[in-house]
Amino acid sequence: MHTHYISNTHLSIENISEIVNSKAKLALSETAIDAIQKCRKYLDQKMANSTSPVYGINTGFGSLCDVKINSEDLEQLQKNLVMSHACGTGEQVPQEIVKLMLLLKIQSLAYGHSGVQLKTVERLIEFYNLEIYPIIYTKGSLGASGDLAPLAHLCLPLIGLGEVSYQNEIVSGERLLNMMNWEEIHLQSKEGLALLNGTQFMSAYGVWACIQANKLAVNADYITAISIDAFNCRLDPYNDLIHQVRPHKGQIDTAKNILTILAGSEIAKQEKIQVQDPYSFRCVPQVHGASKDAIEYVNKVITTEINSVTDNPNVFPDEDLIISGGNFHGQPLALALDFMAIALAEIGNISERRTYQLISGTRGLPAFLVENPGLNSGFMIPQYTAASIVSENKQLCTPASVDSIVSSNGQEDHVSMGANAATKLHRVILNLQRILAIELLNAAQALEFRRPLKSSDKIEKVITAYRNVVSRNHEDRVLAIDIQASVTFLQSLNL
Repeated sequence: MHTHYISNTHLSIENISEIVNSKAKLALSETAIDAIQKCRKYLDQKMANSTSPVYGINTGFGSLCDVKINSEDLEQLQKNLVMSHACGTGEQVPQEIVKLMLLLKIQSLAYGHSGVQLKTVERLIEFYNLEIYPIIYTKGSLGASGDLAPLAHLCLPLIGLGEVSYQNEIVSGERLLNMMNWEEIHLQSKEGLALLNGTQFMSAYGVWACIQANKLAVNADYITAISIDAFNCRLDPYNDLIHQVRPHKGQIDTAKNILTILAGSEIAKQEKIQVQDPYSFRCVPQVHGASKDAIEYVNKVITTEINSVTDNPNVFPDEDLIISGGNFHGQPLALALDFMAIALAEIGNISERRTYQLISGTRGLPAFLVENPGLNSGFMIPQYTAASIVSENKQLCTPASVDSIVSSNGQEDHVSMGANAATKLHRVILNLQRILAIELLNAAQALEFRRPLKSSDKIEKVITAYRNVVSRNHEDRVLAIDIQASVTFLQSLNL
């Protein structure tokens, strides 16, 4: 188990995936420690020598920004901020997202433009390393003044409030402090604001989504290739010449990938009777490719965000400036997360169409892919399930980013709704896993009717592994079990 040192070094989605999956511990680099301490020292000196109002440091918040706060009340001001903004509701945020929130908040604070105490960042690192996950709720953020409500819940345990999940138990913030023999963090000027302002809720969902989307795009190509052989399709539409005259990167890459996966297939080499195949097989490079190009764009947006400072105001010690701006506004994320949802929904949309074709009783396949159809309904109803999920995804793809609502007495008069985009995307991804699992279930069954011909080595290897989890269907059985087993198989599959 190694240690990842938080610094100002550029992080990528792949870096974060490796940090999380390897269960690396976090620690602050000397560079980060110096930056945090330098900024805090500057802020303390600045406030000691000035009586001018500085937003959120010696003033109220939001539309109360013109209310000056006495110096003796600054600590209470920050504590009140965290307590009053902890207004989340709904389902609990999954722990894998909370873990990413902690990592991204620590990274953002470590740049030294937020004015927090070193001990505050160190306590967040202890949360991460000890797998102490604050209880956060999915609903409550407008994605504009940062993710206020979710981040308030993330930080409540610092001051002995809220709840955490620790060692499979829900523990109050007060009890946690006692268990760990910790003192509560006494928030100094600006600290509450630095903790609550920021886009780490949206960004954490975005990072998770990018990791999942990159994997799902690969899985979708493999499952499609199985369906292509199962439906005895032509490979002409994957010829590189077609794609070089319409050279979208994702399209070119997808066509090459499908041909690579199917290389050596005995089924693919058989002479075909049909002149053309349905679009769900013929236009995979164009559809999957467009989604992959969208995923690549979203990866770039999320990568920029996770290497940014997104609280307010921002402190610049070297320039002797404290500047109030709008880096917490989630519009870049909201647009990207909506785009990702649409792109992934389309991969699911075309997948369900292939499932529909496979059970249609054509191309030498029995109706509903079962022996003795009529007595057996076979794979009739999994397609219903896939169709239902696909339609749910279409409904979830109504953009959140085109919505806005006035808050804080008109001070916050345009908001991004990026948090809603993030949680909707989370649901779309989980749905896509189920849709692809259903296609795999059908495609593997259909491939059995092409025996004794074999598909490619790559596909046969996947099918062999899959058959250890889901056996061939000879007669009706409870397919919900097979669907869930297929989902689990895809989640563990590394291609």
